[in-house]
Amino acid sequence: MSKKGKILVVDDNEEILTAVEMLLFPYFERIVTIKDPNSLYQILAKELFDVIIMDMNFKAGISSGNEGLFWMKEIFKKDSEAIIVFITAYGDMELAVKTIREGATDFIQKPWDDEKFITTIENAYKLRDSKKEITSLKQKQKHLLNDISNQFPEIIGKSKLMEEVFKTINKVASTDANILVMGENGTGKELIAREIHKKSNRADEVFVSVYVSALPDSLFESELFGFVKGAFTDAKTDKPGRIEIASGGTLFLDEIGNLSLTAQSKLLTVLQNREISRLGANYKVPIDIRLICATNKNLNKMVAEGSFREDLLYRINTIHVSLPPLRDRKEDIPLLLDFFKKKYENKYKKPSFSVVEMAMEKLLNHDWPGNIREFQHLVEKAVIMSDDNYLTDSDFGLVNNTESFRFKNDTLDLVENEKKLILKAIEKHRGIYSIAARELGVSRKTLYNKIKKYEID
Repeated sequence: MSKKGKILVVDDNEEILTAVEMLLFPYFERIVTIKDPNSLYQILAKELFDVIIMDMNFKAGISSGNEGLFWMKEIFKKDSEAIIVFITAYGDMELAVKTIREGATDFIQKPWDDEKFITTIENAYKLRDSKKEITSLKQKQKHLLNDISNQFPEIIGKSKLMEEVFKTINKVASTDANILVMGENGTGKELIAREIHKKSNRADEVFVSVYVSALPDSLFESELFGFVKGAFTDAKTDKPGRIEIASGGTLFLDEIGNLSLTAQSKLLTVLQNREISRLGANYKVPIDIRLICATNKNLNKMVAEGSFREDLLYRINTIHVSLPPLRDRKEDIPLLLDFFKKKYENKYKKPSFSVVEMAMEKLLNHDWPGNIREFQHLVEKAVIMSDDNYLTDSDFGLVNNTESFRFKNDTLDLVENEKKLILKAIEKHRGIYSIAARELGVSRKTLYNKIKKYEID
């Protein structure tokens, strides 16, 4: 069985230190012994221990136990979750009970029974382990509760380009390979990261998303690495960073191309060593994360220009996923329209809208510089603003540019006037061809033919 746990023993009696070290060595990974409790400040500044075993008295002739109580309070200042087991003299039960009331975990009376001593320390270690797990779970639960308010839809798409993306996701999800997702703003990079997480072996663990562009260098370390109480003016309590919270799960760093070179260097160190150090702490915390990064920038070009570290790029770019812009996958627009339309119909308690043909044409012909984010917002706006049971191009904010068909002067030219009448009818009836055709006194097929003939968009 592998040994775990770090034990610190504090006693001014060299024989007791040796006896405890020999007794516990077969059961725990590391035993540290010190004679002078004043050394606690220096030792606890470097690392924390799972169990601290401590004598009640250190000065000759003193048996009040006040020294032990003092040092226990000093330890709690460094580690509020410390597990402390006191060694007390035989028959000093009242003092032992007092230590428990003040925050000690347990006590051992001298002379001790070896088997009982070992059991007491093993139980204390299990309690420490449970406390750490509970703290971690609370932090993860807090993150999940904040995250749950953001409802992320499934990835919509049946185009060939998206099928290639799905194939890559299915191949790499079950691995722990670092992934770099590249694509323009609004293409859904975080959705891809979440889909990889959902399909991974870490799916039951936390997914932590960090928008690094929003983090100035002054906040980068405290947000990602965390801090201990007193690390800076507003550090009232210990707080784990996003990386520590993500341990066991997936860390998503969005817009990593915006990190400064200083921040890049710090992140690279963490990825290489697989451990972090909170601000104000000298001890290290091991981490186990699956890293997914995203950017809309050309990182290879940035490497060549000296604004992005080449060694960091190698670390984050084991697998590359490239997301196509919406203008290159327009065959997915009807699916996306149906999805978002239903979403906002339900959200705003609207009827089920139909979409007029001209509106669909406009949606298909638009370049979508803002990609799916722009598309989603336009659909939401259309659902909110429409007073009818159908959505037109004007509802989407994609109104026909009819200025080329306006006339500065009146004309009796039949062709020009026919164009003008058709445009007026279409605008009046908000792109509904059947109603426009009825008012013009022609069939819908005839109207379509004339629209095509006059090249009306």
